[in-house]
Amino acid sequence: MRFNEKELVLLSRQPSERAAELGMRGPKKGDVVKKRLVKLVVNFLFYFRTDEEEPIGALLLEQCRVEREDSQTFSIAFLDEAERKYVFECDTEEQCAEWIDSIIKASYEFMRKNLIFYRTEIHRLTGKDPLEQYGISDEARFQVSNSRPLVARDTSSL
Repeated sequence: MRFNEKELVLLSRQPSERAAELGMRGPKKGDVVKKRLVKLVVNFLFYFRTDEEEPIGALLLEQCRVEREDSQTFSIAFLDEAERKYVFECDTEEQCAEWIDSIIKASYEFMRKNLIFYRTEIHRLTGKDPLEQYGISDEARFQVSNSRPLVARDTSSL
């Protein structure tokens, strides 16, 4: 996937959902754990040398699996390259759980599934499509499946 490097650097400077110095080991054989500043911004995980302002790398948190390795360690592996994984070491069990939760919730697919769930629930309860007022209710990305748009129903008996 291609990215504009300048825009990624600008994104890395935005306020983060989570940031901390963590131990990080890259996916290559022989990589060792190094202290890195790790920042979660939207659905990117940026990592920096602790004494530098520009990121040395970024992980797009889409189509990846986040797993707890042990009480203070988690890993990220991408579905198309499951054998390559990035390992992160936290200071506490609680910090590790918080990072895992934040990373899972950062993906576009997680947010999309939540939007579809709440859209369906609101429609079920009110009979109205909450996205209609924004003119985006028919967009494929907001459908449970591309062939099933929400249909208004009578809720007067509810």
